[in-house]
Amino acid sequence: MTDPGGPDFSGLEGGVEAQAADAVRAVVSWHNSQLLAEQRSPVPDEERIEELRDGRAAALADQQQLATADPEEAARIAEVYAARLKELNES
Repeated sequence: MTDPGGPDFSGLEGGVEAQAADAVRAVVSWHNSQLLAEQRSPVPDEERIEELRDGRAAALADQQQLATADPEEAARIAEVYAARLKELNES
């Protein structure tokens, strides 16, 4: 089931595996940009930096899992990460 208000990866070529990979990459990219901004702030919040690193690490682990995921698992990952990206962009 897809969220009508979430990012739409349906037009991407490559099937569900590519959609999942794109969604995970978008979340990793979000974490990277937030991490860089926090590290460059005048007084970096070490707790936030750790949370961002943990979130990025989890996304990278899921990205590696995609290499062996079947289409059903890839679809689940795509859905989870599309929702996560929407949530991250709203916060």
